[in-house]
Amino acid sequence: MTDRLPLFPLNTVLFPGVVMPLYVFEDRYRSLVNDLISLPPDADREFGVVAITIGYEVGDTGVQTIQRVGCAALVTDITANPDGSFELLVVGRRRFHVRHLDRSQDYLNADVEWLADRGGPVNAELAATAARAGRLFDRYRAEVRDLRGDDVLDGDTPDDPVDLSYTLAASLIVPLADRQRLLESPDLGNRLQLGIAMMRSELQAIRVLPALPATSLARTGWCPN
Repeated sequence: MTDRLPLFPLNTVLFPGVVMPLYVFEDRYRSLVNDLISLPPDADREFGVVAITIGYEVGDTGVQTIQRVGCAALVTDITANPDGSFELLVVGRRRFHVRHLDRSQDYLNADVEWLADRGGPVNAELAATAARAGRLFDRYRAEVRDLRGDDVLDGDTPDDPVDLSYTLAASLIVPLADRQRLLESPDLGNRLQLGIAMMRSELQAIRVLPALPATSLARTGWCPN
């Protein structure tokens, strides 16, 4: 069984539990927001955030292709500006897989299938993996803070394994493709293990970075921004 969901393609990946501000100014997405506003007062004002693979967030050509796994965004606050634009605050809710795209309206709609993590409750092995990931994430935060002067996360590292998995996925300074891999991870254990591998790789890059001469640094593909 599938549900219909309006889509908002972006050059980023949204994860469950993560808060994201959005500035909406294009006509097609103004239309989306107006349609959400017109819903009954007790309805969930929700749309799907999907990462763009080919195309742009704005402009006449716009989005060409998108990732098929995204995250539903629940609108928690809407501010309408005098020029017709909107400022939104959304929070990621649950993952979905796009089964069918509908391009007949101003903005994309999709028939989506909701994705649940495979496996049952957190067992001792998963709890141990989460604890290891949490310790490594604290170290990663400290290293990045020393390098950039700011933290990748506001607040404390979550203790809950599920919250931790999505928090580190959203906070890691990795390419968009790696963020998408984290979103598509089929279960908690896989997502934690993938996050651990990415953090170890990034920490290794951070350790190498100060030792590189300027000419070598200019050629490296790793970027802390």
